[in-house]
Amino acid sequence: MEVEREQAETGKSVMCVLTDPEGTTLGGTMYLPQNIGPLQLQQIVNTLLKNEEKLPYAFYISNQELLVPLGNYLEKNKVSLEKTLSIVYQPQAVFRIRAINRCSATIAGHTEAVLSVAFSPDGRQLASGSGDTTVRLWDLNTQTPMFTCTGHKNWVLCIAWSPDGKHLVSGSKSGELLCWDPQTGKPAGNPLTGHKKWITGISWEPVHLNAPCRRFVSASKDGDARIWDISLKKCVICLSGHTLAVTCVKWGGDGVIYTGSQDCTIKVWETSQGKLIRELKGHGHWVNSLALSTEYVLRTGAFDHTGKQYSSPEEMKKVALERYNKMKGNAPERLVSGSDDFTMFLWEPAVSKHHKVRMTGHQQLVNHVYFSPDGLWVASASFDKSVKLWNGATGEFVAAFRGHVGPVYQISWSADSRLLLSGSKDSTLKVWDIRTKKLKQDLPGHADEVFAVDWSPDGEKVASGGKDRVLKLWMG
Repeated sequence: MEVEREQAETGKSVMCVLTDPEGTTLGGTMYLPQNIGPLQLQQIVNTLLKNEEKLPYAFYISNQELLVPLGNYLEKNKVSLEKTLSIVYQPQAVFRIRAINRCSATIAGHTEAVLSVAFSPDGRQLASGSGDTTVRLWDLNTQTPMFTCTGHKNWVLCIAWSPDGKHLVSGSKSGELLCWDPQTGKPAGNPLTGHKKWITGISWEPVHLNAPCRRFVSASKDGDARIWDISLKKCVICLSGHTLAVTCVKWGGDGVIYTGSQDCTIKVWETSQGKLIRELKGHGHWVNSLALSTEYVLRTGAFDHTGKQYSSPEEMKKVALERYNKMKGNAPERLVSGSDDFTMFLWEPAVSKHHKVRMTGHQQLVNHVYFSPDGLWVASASFDKSVKLWNGATGEFVAAFRGHVGPVYQISWSADSRLLLSGSKDSTLKVWDIRTKKLKQDLPGHADEVFAVDWSPDGEKVASGGKDRVLKLWMG
């Protein structure tokens, strides 16, 4: 018996080709023995890439992770040995984020629903915006309210931290924007006015393009997007062209701005004069959400999980640029759009105005799309009560996460790209494991719909808010 098994294992070798997630081959075609597994493949990749420090990799065949020796995989999936087997290697984070499993604080303070929550880029501060017209800043060490920022006259619909952590901007249902100093909770000047209807999104210019941070872009129901300069305290460019409400906006790492609209188009703008560069068409209904493959490094700038602080804007800009270039690699920045037409599109706007892939599967409108920090996955949240996982490079469907019993409003990733968080109308948060494609943690506790969730960039904490007016902090 032993002899037979050995013969089977040392049988025919497998003709393989190793590729990165973009499809670039590493070292040409190679013949590998059938008893080779992920650990040996890891050694091969590290050797071929001449990595001085050995890095962890995961391996995928047809979007399925290889966790067993090649021979076992081939036998189980009845794969022919005649064809070349394509194995995709994906770099993994060298650090690990613990799954969130308990509520560490329930903090009252807001008198109406919490509509947005956002951690600062270094993960040390937390802000929330509410229907009670205030923005609140919370002390994460004592888990108590730190500042109540008053000045808006209507619901605070969205908030955004500058990637250098020095400013927080909020936008309201009346259309005005306020910039706050997070150290004092005081407004940095008068409200910024110009939009005629409510604010739907805010995005800052990346710190690797400009430090210290001065410019941000806002999107509005009035059909315009506006670029503001906080040192000039005014709107410097108005991006007009959409025929209906602008629902989402992203300032990309290459310096262009993307706007998604109810007119079914996505427009790409340059930011020195506000000229329209490109129009991305294809959706049959409103565009609800945009996600960039580089979003995590754009949001966090120079800050990473180590918590290092910086003394000058120049140093920050340099480190942020290094992080951006490393994350992006040789691939173009990718964009995913989610729509009321139940579909998503994957675009490479710098390369083409035509979509790369149409991503179908949701049975209801797609509410929120989000790339993982490493850019290798896209997650989507829908009113069909599911969260879906897609390959971030190819747009191929990977898995559906089911468990919520109501529409899923918002999702957020752990910094190591291994876990995904979702918040739903069903009053729960859920943590999903990307490796096993299963529910990792069910987090009930809110008394009503959960509108907003965020996972801190340092991975330590999760914040959530919703209809029950409380802010909850969760820990691992």
